[in-house]
Amino acid sequence: MIPRTADRRQVAGLLGRAPVVAILGARQVGKSTLARQSIAKGYDRVTVFDLERSDDLAALADPLRTLESLRGLVIIDEVQRRPDLFPTLRVLADRRPLRARFLVLGSASPELLRQSSESLAGRIAYHELGGLSLEEVGARNLDRLWLRGGFPRSYLARSAAHSAEWRENFIRTYLERDVPELGIRIPSGTLRRFWSMLAHWHGQVWNASEFGRSFGVSDHTVRRYLDILTQTYVVRQLLPWHENIAKRQVKSPRVYVTDSGLLHALLGVDSMDALTRHPKVGASWEGFAMATIVHHLGADARECFFWRAHTGAELDLLVVRGRRRWGFEFKLTSAPAATPSTRAALEHLKLDRLDMVHAGRRTFPLGERIRAVALTRLLEDLAPLDRAAATRAARTAPGRGR
Repeated sequence: MIPRTADRRQVAGLLGRAPVVAILGARQVGKSTLARQSIAKGYDRVTVFDLERSDDLAALADPLRTLESLRGLVIIDEVQRRPDLFPTLRVLADRRPLRARFLVLGSASPELLRQSSESLAGRIAYHELGGLSLEEVGARNLDRLWLRGGFPRSYLARSAAHSAEWRENFIRTYLERDVPELGIRIPSGTLRRFWSMLAHWHGQVWNASEFGRSFGVSDHTVRRYLDILTQTYVVRQLLPWHENIAKRQVKSPRVYVTDSGLLHALLGVDSMDALTRHPKVGASWEGFAMATIVHHLGADARECFFWRAHTGAELDLLVVRGRRRWGFEFKLTSAPAATPSTRAALEHLKLDRLDMVHAGRRTFPLGERIRAVALTRLLEDLAPLDRAAATRAARTAPGRGR
């Protein structure tokens, strides 16, 4: 098992400040393993309810009676199956002295997000768990992580063929079982075609009209499809940055398949040779490198944007934290160069620094406040930003929600 040290520390810190903590993420991303084999070790008393088990579901038929006597840490897995538990958790979270802390795990269903915001405002903190990161597997395994993605079972599979088989089974189960269990009634074949089309759109600006025409449905309908995939953490929407500058800017989000391994499965890519020959290899690298940067900085969706002006100037990733602004461009090359577009982004967005993240092995300056950064040397070359992220995390307010 690969230890998720950073995630364990962050969740443990949140549990020290909030009575209820939710770990949200895609199915099979490692939420249960993190909770039961890592975080639970810090408590003398741990009670686990897995809502995929019929006996645990029956035990919570009267949730207040079952939960009010418990002490220590209470873990409720697959909580999206019982969103009606949140009013009970609110009552238990308000007790003084606090007798137990609750760690709820969910697949980010709309019901979970709605119920927690209505019933647990000010009492719940969130941690979004993604797949395995470059920091966790090591830079020497970059190609394997890029090809297979960060789902633990996909990354750790005995062979590339076993990994590809696991990802195909994941996609099928997600569409045929997981989505319907959230109360979403869309034919699995329709959502599969939409997701596959989105994979070919990976890294581009969302165009509802084009998707709507392809499916013969309204813009509103395809936007609903996109939001479902986003809310279940298999698609990322990177919002555009807007501010009062003279140039007109793009207003639709960029869309990415969150996990590079799932992207490659949807594209029919099962080896590094096939990936390097695929026309979407550059877009795949961009999404993979961006996810690595975002994880390393500890940035959330409210801090991450892209910028594109109608003149053609653009920036792949803008991270805004307080008054500080960092820009990132991603290039599948070993010899990146500053361009008029990058200089325009540096000027118009008033960036503190702009990094060209590339596939080579060296980090070197490209101009004033512009440098080339090798993704394989990410940990050491972005250390100043990493310390800023740690300082920010330590100052996070108790129970702060999204």
